[in-house]
Amino acid sequence: MNTNVHDDYQLPVLQGTAKEFYTYCKAHDLRFQRCAQCKTFRHPPRPLCNKCYSFETEWAPVKGTGKVYCWTVAMAPIGKAWVSYMPYAAVVVELDEGPRVATWVTGIPPDQLKVGMPVKVWYDELTPEVTLAKFKPL
Repeated sequence: MNTNVHDDYQLPVLQGTAKEFYTYCKAHDLRFQRCAQCKTFRHPPRPLCNKCYSFETEWAPVKGTGKVYCWTVAMAPIGKAWVSYMPYAAVVVELDEGPRVATWVTGIPPDQLKVGMPVKVWYDELTPEVTLAKFKPL
């Protein structure tokens, strides 16, 4: 398995399109891959548009606002680095522009999350190389 580990916390592997996404996050610039032909967002990033089958892509900026789409609450840690986060919610946020992203919504207990809750992005600088886009309630 090709992962980076920082204090037992598994970090994203900074290669390929993931590297592009996290390079923008490091600059506090939330962008998603989008088809350059039909303007359909592709997330997670991939070479082929599932709408028009074009291979042309661009990285389009988004406002960083959206709504909670769904979530699940983790009750048991997957490693010792996660113990202090328990319980935590793994949340899918639907951005105003349309793409959905798996993330964290912070600053609110999991039992207070609501479908449709408005949220906005913030950036968690985990290491000098890795910054994660997370969300908080508006």
